[in-house]
Amino acid sequence: MVTKNQIKFIKGLSLKKNRTKYKKFVVEGEKIIREFINSGYKLEKIYSLNPEKFSGYKSDLISLKELKSISNLKSPNGDLAVFSIISFKLKNENFYVALDGINDPGNLGTIIRTCEWFGVNQIICSKNSVDCFNHKVIQASMGSLSRVHVFYNDILNFIDSKNMDVYGADINGERYYDVKIKSSGIWVFGSESHGISKNIISKIDKKVKIPKPNDNIKTESLNLPVSLGIILSKIRI
Repeated sequence: MVTKNQIKFIKGLSLKKNRTKYKKFVVEGEKIIREFINSGYKLEKIYSLNPEKFSGYKSDLISLKELKSISNLKSPNGDLAVFSIISFKLKNENFYVALDGINDPGNLGTIIRTCEWFGVNQIICSKNSVDCFNHKVIQASMGSLSRVHVFYNDILNFIDSKNMDVYGADINGERYYDVKIKSSGIWVFGSESHGISKNIISKIDKKVKIPKPNDNIKTESLNLPVSLGIILSKIRI
Protein backbone atom coordinates (compact mmCIF):
# COMPACT_ATOMS: atom_id res chain seq x y z
CA MET A 1 0.00 0.00 0.00
CA VAL A 2 1.03 3.58 -0.60
CA THR A 3 2.43 5.47 2.40
CA LYS A 4 1.79 9.04 3.52
CA ASN A 5 5.36 9.99 2.61
CA GLN A 6 4.90 8.57 -0.90
CA ILE A 7 1.67 10.52 -1.32
CA LYS A 8 3.39 13.72 -0.21
CA PHE A 9 6.32 13.09 -2.56
CA ILE A 10 4.13 12.36 -5.58
CA LYS A 11 1.98 15.43 -4.93
CA GLY A 12 5.16 17.50 -4.84
CA LEU A 13 6.11 16.38 -8.34
CA SER A 14 3.30 18.56 -9.72
CA LEU A 15 5.76 21.43 -9.18
CA LYS A 16 8.62 22.01 -11.62
CA LYS A 17 11.09 22.80 -8.82
CA ASN A 18 10.55 19.35 -7.31
CA ARG A 19 10.77 17.56 -10.66
CA THR A 20 14.05 19.36 -11.24
CA LYS A 21 15.34 18.63 -7.73
CA TYR A 22 14.50 14.93 -7.67
CA LYS A 23 14.67 14.30 -11.45
CA LYS A 24 11.34 12.49 -11.32
CA PHE A 25 7.99 12.97 -13.08
CA VAL A 26 4.50 11.49 -13.05
CA VAL A 27 2.69 9.67 -15.86
CA GLU A 28 -0.99 8.67 -15.73
CA GLY A 29 -2.84 6.09 -17.78
CA GLU A 30 -1.88 2.50 -18.62
CA LYS A 31 -1.16 3.15 -22.30
CA ILE A 32 1.17 6.12 -21.70
CA ILE A 33 2.87 4.38 -18.77
CA ARG A 34 3.68 1.39 -20.98
CA GLU A 35 5.01 3.70 -23.72
CA PHE A 36 7.50 5.27 -21.30
CA ILE A 37 8.53 1.81 -20.08
CA ASN A 38 9.01 0.59 -23.65
CA SER A 39 11.04 3.71 -24.50
CA GLY A 40 13.63 2.90 -21.84
CA TYR A 41 12.66 5.33 -19.10
CA LYS A 42 13.52 4.07 -15.61
CA LEU A 43 10.34 3.17 -13.76
CA GLU A 44 10.35 4.00 -10.06
CA LYS A 45 6.92 2.66 -9.11
CA ILE A 46 3.40 2.15 -10.46
CA TYR A 47 0.39 2.85 -8.26
CA SER A 48 -2.71 1.12 -9.58
CA LEU A 49 -6.24 0.12 -8.66
CA ASN A 50 -5.37 -3.15 -10.41
CA PRO A 51 -1.59 -3.74 -10.05
CA GLU A 52 -1.87 -7.34 -11.33
CA LYS A 53 -2.00 -6.04 -14.91
CA PHE A 54 1.52 -4.67 -14.43
CA SER A 55 2.97 -8.07 -13.49
CA GLY A 56 6.76 -7.98 -13.69
CA TYR A 57 7.02 -4.29 -12.82
CA LYS A 58 7.28 -2.51 -9.48
CA SER A 59 3.65 -1.80 -8.69
CA ASP A 60 1.57 -1.17 -5.58
CA LEU A 61 -2.14 -1.33 -4.89
CA ILE A 62 -3.69 2.07 -4.25
CA SER A 63 -7.21 2.98 -3.19
CA LEU A 64 -9.37 5.26 -5.32
CA LYS A 65 -9.36 7.85 -2.52
CA GLU A 66 -5.55 7.82 -2.40
CA LEU A 67 -5.29 7.94 -6.19
CA LYS A 68 -7.57 10.97 -6.33
CA SER A 69 -5.37 12.70 -3.76
CA ILE A 70 -2.24 12.40 -5.96
CA SER A 71 -3.70 12.46 -9.47
CA ASN A 72 -3.47 15.54 -11.67
CA LEU A 73 -6.61 14.46 -13.54
CA LYS A 74 -10.17 15.39 -12.61
CA SER A 75 -11.16 11.76 -13.13
CA PRO A 76 -8.18 9.45 -12.44
CA ASN A 77 -8.14 6.49 -14.81
CA GLY A 78 -6.75 3.96 -12.36
CA ASP A 79 -3.00 3.99 -12.95
CA LEU A 80 -0.22 6.41 -12.02
CA ALA A 81 3.54 5.92 -12.31
CA VAL A 82 6.68 7.76 -11.26
CA PHE A 83 9.63 7.74 -13.68
CA SER A 84 13.15 9.15 -13.59
CA ILE A 85 14.03 11.98 -15.96
CA ILE A 86 16.69 11.00 -18.50
CA SER A 87 19.31 13.49 -19.71
CA PHE A 88 19.58 12.84 -23.45
CA LYS A 89 22.34 14.17 -25.68
CA LEU A 90 21.32 16.39 -28.58
CA LYS A 91 22.12 14.65 -31.86
CA ASN A 92 23.45 16.39 -34.95
CA GLU A 93 20.74 16.38 -37.59
CA ASN A 94 19.91 18.39 -40.72
CA PHE A 95 16.50 19.55 -39.48
CA TYR A 96 15.42 21.10 -36.19
CA VAL A 97 12.26 22.59 -34.70
CA ALA A 98 12.88 25.42 -32.21
CA LEU A 99 10.13 26.79 -29.96
CA ASP A 100 10.46 30.30 -28.55
CA GLY A 101 8.54 31.08 -25.36
CA ILE A 102 5.88 28.37 -25.59
CA ASN A 103 3.95 28.64 -22.31
CA ASP A 104 0.79 26.64 -22.99
CA PRO A 105 1.36 23.02 -21.88
CA GLY A 106 -1.42 21.71 -24.10
CA ASN A 107 0.19 23.35 -27.14
CA LEU A 108 3.62 21.92 -26.32
CA GLY A 109 2.18 18.44 -25.85
CA THR A 110 0.33 18.61 -29.17
CA ILE A 111 3.47 19.92 -30.90
CA ILE A 112 5.48 16.99 -29.52
CA ARG A 113 2.86 14.57 -30.86
CA THR A 114 2.78 16.35 -34.24
CA CYS A 115 6.57 16.36 -34.53
CA GLU A 116 6.70 12.61 -33.95
CA TRP A 117 4.09 12.11 -36.69
CA PHE A 118 6.39 13.91 -39.14
CA GLY A 119 9.56 12.13 -38.01
CA VAL A 120 11.02 14.90 -35.88
CA ASN A 121 12.32 13.37 -32.64
CA GLN A 122 14.21 16.36 -31.21
CA ILE A 123 12.79 19.76 -30.24
CA ILE A 124 14.70 22.80 -29.02
CA CYS A 125 12.81 24.96 -26.51
CA SER A 126 13.82 28.34 -25.16
CA LYS A 127 14.54 28.27 -21.46
CA ASN A 128 11.40 30.29 -20.69
CA SER A 129 9.14 27.67 -22.28
CA VAL A 130 6.88 25.37 -20.26
CA ASP A 131 8.47 22.27 -18.73
CA CYS A 132 7.91 19.24 -20.96
CA PHE A 133 7.34 17.06 -17.88
CA ASN A 134 4.37 19.16 -16.81
CA HIS A 135 1.48 16.69 -16.51
CA LYS A 136 -0.62 18.58 -19.08
CA VAL A 137 2.21 18.33 -21.62
CA ILE A 138 2.55 14.60 -21.00
CA GLN A 139 -1.18 13.99 -21.40
CA ALA A 140 -1.46 16.13 -24.54
CA SER A 141 1.53 14.39 -26.15
CA MET A 142 -0.35 11.06 -25.85
CA GLY A 143 2.87 9.14 -25.18
CA SER A 144 4.99 10.86 -27.85
CA LEU A 145 7.14 12.53 -25.19
CA SER A 146 8.56 9.08 -24.44
CA ARG A 147 10.15 9.11 -27.91
CA VAL A 148 10.60 12.81 -28.74
CA HIS A 149 13.38 14.48 -26.77
CA VAL A 150 12.97 18.10 -25.68
CA PHE A 151 16.07 20.22 -25.02
CA TYR A 152 16.02 23.58 -23.24
CA ASN A 153 18.59 25.88 -24.74
CA ASP A 154 19.37 29.47 -25.65
CA ILE A 155 17.93 29.55 -29.18
CA LEU A 156 20.29 32.33 -30.30
CA ASN A 157 23.31 30.32 -29.21
CA PHE A 158 21.86 27.22 -30.84
CA ILE A 159 21.36 29.03 -34.15
CA ASP A 160 24.89 30.45 -33.97
CA SER A 161 26.31 26.98 -33.36
CA LYS A 162 24.77 25.62 -36.58
CA ASN A 163 25.68 26.60 -40.12
CA MET A 164 22.11 26.15 -41.33
CA ASP A 165 19.33 28.13 -42.98
CA VAL A 166 16.90 29.55 -40.40
CA TYR A 167 13.18 29.84 -41.13
CA GLY A 168 10.53 31.44 -38.99
CA ALA A 169 6.75 31.29 -38.89
CA ASP A 170 5.66 34.92 -38.88
CA ILE A 171 2.40 36.67 -39.80
CA ASN A 172 4.39 39.23 -41.81
CA GLY A 173 6.29 36.64 -43.81
CA GLU A 174 5.85 35.42 -47.36
CA ARG A 175 3.19 32.84 -48.19
CA TYR A 176 4.75 29.48 -47.34
CA TYR A 177 3.87 27.87 -50.68
CA ASP A 178 5.61 30.73 -52.56
CA VAL A 179 8.89 30.21 -50.70
CA LYS A 180 11.58 27.80 -51.85
CA ILE A 181 12.15 25.80 -48.68
CA LYS A 182 14.97 23.34 -48.21
CA SER A 183 14.39 20.04 -46.46
CA SER A 184 17.16 20.96 -44.02
CA GLY A 185 17.38 23.90 -41.65
CA ILE A 186 16.13 25.30 -38.36
CA TRP A 187 12.44 26.21 -38.08
CA VAL A 188 11.54 28.67 -35.32
CA PHE A 189 8.00 29.01 -33.96
CA GLY A 190 6.96 31.59 -31.37
CA SER A 191 4.06 31.72 -28.97
CA GLU A 192 0.59 32.61 -30.24
CA SER A 193 0.44 35.72 -28.05
CA HIS A 194 3.94 37.16 -28.63
CA GLY A 195 5.34 35.52 -31.73
CA ILE A 196 9.08 35.11 -32.18
CA SER A 197 11.31 37.29 -30.00
CA LYS A 198 12.85 40.32 -31.72
CA ASN A 199 16.40 39.18 -31.04
CA ILE A 200 15.69 35.84 -32.70
CA ILE A 201 13.79 37.40 -35.63
CA SER A 202 17.05 39.12 -36.60
CA LYS A 203 18.64 35.70 -37.11
CA ILE A 204 15.94 34.36 -39.42
CA ASP A 205 16.82 34.09 -43.10
CA LYS A 206 13.30 33.58 -44.38
CA LYS A 207 9.98 34.41 -42.70
CA VAL A 208 6.89 32.57 -43.90
CA LYS A 209 3.18 32.63 -43.12
CA ILE A 210 0.12 30.48 -43.76
CA PRO A 211 -2.27 32.81 -45.62
CA LYS A 212 -6.05 32.91 -45.44
CA PRO A 213 -7.91 31.80 -48.59
CA ASN A 214 -9.61 35.22 -48.70
CA ASP A 215 -9.92 38.47 -46.77
CA ASN A 216 -13.45 37.73 -45.60
CA ILE A 217 -12.15 35.30 -42.99
CA LYS A 218 -12.15 37.18 -39.68
CA THR A 219 -10.16 34.86 -37.40
CA GLU A 220 -6.85 36.47 -36.50
CA SER A 221 -4.56 33.47 -36.25
CA LEU A 222 -4.20 29.71 -36.39
CA ASN A 223 -3.56 27.57 -33.35
CA LEU A 224 0.22 27.10 -33.04
CA PRO A 225 0.26 23.28 -33.30
CA VAL A 226 -1.99 23.51 -36.38
CA SER A 227 0.40 25.99 -38.04
CA LEU A 228 3.36 23.77 -37.24
CA GLY A 229 1.55 20.73 -38.64
CA ILE A 230 0.73 22.49 -41.92
CA ILE A 231 4.33 23.60 -42.39
CA LEU A 232 5.82 20.22 -41.45
CA SER A 233 3.46 18.53 -43.92
CA LYS A 234 5.06 20.62 -46.70
CA ILE A 235 8.63 19.98 -45.60
CA ARG A 236 8.62 16.42 -44.29
CA ILE A 237 6.40 14.59 -46.78
